[in-house]
Amino acid sequence: MKPLTDEEKYENLSPNSQEFNGVFFTAVKSTGIYCLPSCTARRPKRENVEFYDCALEAEKNGYRACKRCLPNLCGVPWVDHKESIELVVPKSFRFKECLVYLDRSTNECLHRVKGDAFLKLLKFEDVLVLIKIESAGQKLHVTFLNEVPTKWVRAQVAKYVWDLFDLGTNLSKFYEVAKRDPILHGLVERYKGLRIVKIMDVFEGFCWAILGQQINLPFAYTLKRRFVEAYGEKMVYEDERYYLFPSPEIISTIEVEDLKKLQISTRKAEYIIGVAKAFQEGTLKKTDITFEKDYEALKSQFVALRGIGNWTADYVIMKCSSINQAFPIADVGIHNALKGILSLEKKPTVTEIEKLAENWRGWEAYVTFYLWRWLYD
Repeated sequence: MKPLTDEEKYENLSPNSQEFNGVFFTAVKSTGIYCLPSCTARRPKRENVEFYDCALEAEKNGYRACKRCLPNLCGVPWVDHKESIELVVPKSFRFKECLVYLDRSTNECLHRVKGDAFLKLLKFEDVLVLIKIESAGQKLHVTFLNEVPTKWVRAQVAKYVWDLFDLGTNLSKFYEVAKRDPILHGLVERYKGLRIVKIMDVFEGFCWAILGQQINLPFAYTLKRRFVEAYGEKMVYEDERYYLFPSPEIISTIEVEDLKKLQISTRKAEYIIGVAKAFQEGTLKKTDITFEKDYEALKSQFVALRGIGNWTADYVIMKCSSINQAFPIADVGIHNALKGILSLEKKPTVTEIEKLAENWRGWEAYVTFYLWRWLYD
């Protein structure tokens, strides 16, 4: 399709046609809202309109998604049944493999895995929503447990689930890379359908990575539970507590001594509060992070923060963005997995891993996630 001028885009705003939905997005300066070209809202004046190529770009520039046409759901195949929703998932997705990752610790406090179901508390604006996700063939079935929310909230849940399981990423190229690689070939055959389970709250991603620095995983979960139970919002459903991760607004106001009472070290407490203040002051913005596609630029921004080294930066990029180049190469799990897979007498060096990783360029994050999966067996 020949690129449209802004004037042509404006002329093609029409509730009677969906031809240009996803081709461009319309942002209205007077309302601060962006829409699909087919939105049924009143046609805005030309001088009030800006155009963007993607929804994330509009959000990066401060616009909110229209609650009528739901432009941030463009490309997400979901069906609204009111009492529940369904998402049509790619064939290269296995929900059960993701549940293995999500069910790593009985001390997890931000979600529950019950049998083949995943339960999690979410919040959109001021609405708390407890959801249960189950697999049904080539679909994910999402049930609302506490109450049926409005259509707009149901739509945001659909978007959340789609992004949580990284369902918008086409894994065909990764699988092609795996076919030619002796390490990846066996991993993909064994765990095919596994996708990176994202951390949708970037602040949570930073805090979890900081809490896990230089301690074992069980104790990291203990610290996270204490932190979440002390400062996170909660809901009680059928005598069980479900928590939201604490917000940077709250954590930016507390003192280091408050976190030390939870056995969080002085340094980690300083780092966590420092990151919270960076979000509050606007140094860090979720929309900027999710829109950024340059791996080196994003990593440079992260490591400039106090307490954020290469491993932490790569972990957050891997778990909180769509960039698949992130590679926490010093991670002990990567070293242990490669040692076992290759039947080595000792763990490989970073230099040796860099040599192996030459075949993985562009997919290092997925390689990392599959290596971690091997450790759970």
